[in-house]
Amino acid sequence: MTNNPAGLTGPGRLAAPAPHLHNTPPGPAPASRTFGMCFTSTPRGARLARHLAAVRLDAWGIPYGTHDHDAIVLIVAELAANAVLHGHVPGRDFHFRLTLLPTGPRSTTVRIEVTDTRGERVPPRPGDARPQEDPSVTETGRGLLLVTALATRWDWRPRPHGPGKTVWSEYEIAAGRVAL
Repeated sequence: MTNNPAGLTGPGRLAAPAPHLHNTPPGPAPASRTFGMCFTSTPRGARLARHLAAVRLDAWGIPYGTHDHDAIVLIVAELAANAVLHGHVPGRDFHFRLTLLPTGPRSTTVRIEVTDTRGERVPPRPGDARPQEDPSVTETGRGLLLVTALATRWDWRPRPHGPGKTVWSEYEIAAGRVAL
């Protein structure tokens, strides 16, 4: 492996498109599709998770610029940002998973999961009463309100194999709006 980013293909270009990001296998659509990756628990890691989610959604038939695509990417951005801001443990990454689940002839569900390793800081459960704060004076705290408004459902659970938690969200897309 070389450290020269220009390599043999010119300045900063890949020799061929990254097939694991853009191509789907030929033939009938699989029952479900999943993309998962670990990211550094930094703002850059959160941006990369959001960007790769946008690329993956487009490859799965949820095109850029549609309401569904934009809503799902916003949910990803909020959950990844929360993992960085509230779930950061020095030296530990967060894990992101995006799953497309055909849920029948009428809809498709996109499930977003973000897992961090900080178990003592958990979000309130959906519907829990929150202390009243003046939104004009707080700089944070509105991300889960956006997730609540956009997602069909969301919640969190303890991480099964170690410390931490997984915050998940599901977004339903009506039939005919996903090119499976």
